[in-house]
Amino acid sequence: MPTYQFEAMDAAGEEIKDVIEAPTEEEAQATIRQMGYFVTKLTVKKGKATGGGAKGKKAKAFAIGGVSKKILTTFTRQLSILQDAGLPILRSLRILETQSKPGPLKNALIDVCDDIESGSTLSEAMAKQPKAFDRLYVNMVKAGEAGGALEIILQRLADFLEKSMTLRRKIRGAMVYPVVVILVAVGILTFIMLWIVPAFEEIFADFDVALPAMTLMLMAISNWVASWWWTMPAIPLAVFLLVKLSLQFAAGRMGWGIFTIKIPVFGQIVEKNIVARTTRTLGTLIASGVPILEALNITKETSNNGMFEHMYQKIYEAIREGEPIAPPMKKHSRPWFHPVAMFWWMLFVGGPVGMLLYLMKMNQRVVDDLVVNMVDVGEETGELDTMLYKIADNYDEEVKVLTDALTSLLEPLMIVILGFMVGFIVVALFMPLIEIITSLSSP
Repeated sequence: MPTYQFEAMDAAGEEIKDVIEAPTEEEAQATIRQMGYFVTKLTVKKGKATGGGAKGKKAKAFAIGGVSKKILTTFTRQLSILQDAGLPILRSLRILETQSKPGPLKNALIDVCDDIESGSTLSEAMAKQPKAFDRLYVNMVKAGEAGGALEIILQRLADFLEKSMTLRRKIRGAMVYPVVVILVAVGILTFIMLWIVPAFEEIFADFDVALPAMTLMLMAISNWVASWWWTMPAIPLAVFLLVKLSLQFAAGRMGWGIFTIKIPVFGQIVEKNIVARTTRTLGTLIASGVPILEALNITKETSNNGMFEHMYQKIYEAIREGEPIAPPMKKHSRPWFHPVAMFWWMLFVGGPVGMLLYLMKMNQRVVDDLVVNMVDVGEETGELDTMLYKIADNYDEEVKVLTDALTSLLEPLMIVILGFMVGFIVVALFMPLIEIITSLSSP
């Protein structure tokens, strides 16, 4: 598509110089007039080929992986602002591509611009870049193009991405402190077991003193750590690989999904986070004009949890049969006995105790009556998207409260646990030392 360089006057009499892309000179002039400018000069820009095949592509930088959520959110907000200002979509994309740093997004935008110049729509061009734009993104853009309200859809999409990123940042931020404390504590305790305790063991052996049970236990732990230290990184790695392997199968994905939303302490946060994310996704898609069946399919894929995937699939099948959303949501939100879920409970929580806890919690629904009732009201009033937004906002707030409460609880709990460990080591090492000093000082 040719690129035209033009000079024009705006309503205030100011001179405007810019470029525009259009199939013909007449269409370029019409587009410029629609922008509110009076054309004074219009020429084909040199260095741009008029044929699609002769145009040289921009060089791409080497990039690995996909586009981060933060970068994609910023891009979406900027694109929505440019569209709201009335700029042509290709011009907006060129501006953002020029401003982008070398990386996956810049490479994707180069290809998107080339595809649009070749005649593709924005959604078709974005669909060819799955590492940058997922199905949710593409379908919302497609709905915006069909409804002629792309700038509004982009604003909704930017709001959705910003809220999702804010919630994710809160959860990760709350987990930083305990993770760092645990890693530092493990490093210090490992150092004590490998170097400090053996030195005391040699001292006790030289004095041939009878050691109390606590000291013998500490030395046994020290010897085990010295002999089997490699198991400390190996066991978590093996468990991680086992989880990744199980997620490749439907049964494993379902079992892990049920386990993660019912595990003590953290399960409630995971469950409410998924409810908030999926209801906001579904509400955003419905408000954007995406057909309900397609919206449910996208929501299912973005849930990242086997149990919720199962629930949304059953809702999808029920709607195809002419049913509303609320009844199948209530019916299929209750987990059932799953051997893989019980295995994870026994592995992480502790043998028979984990199995007993799982049997007690396995039938608790993942979507409570509040959600079902609000969905039902939304369907009856025709305000389903609004109700879904309210559910998401409510659960976002609950996740924030639970995360803050968990952080407040973990800090003193870790201090108590670490204090107990350090106290045990100090007492176990100093009891024999006191006995040695007493025996040496006695006549």
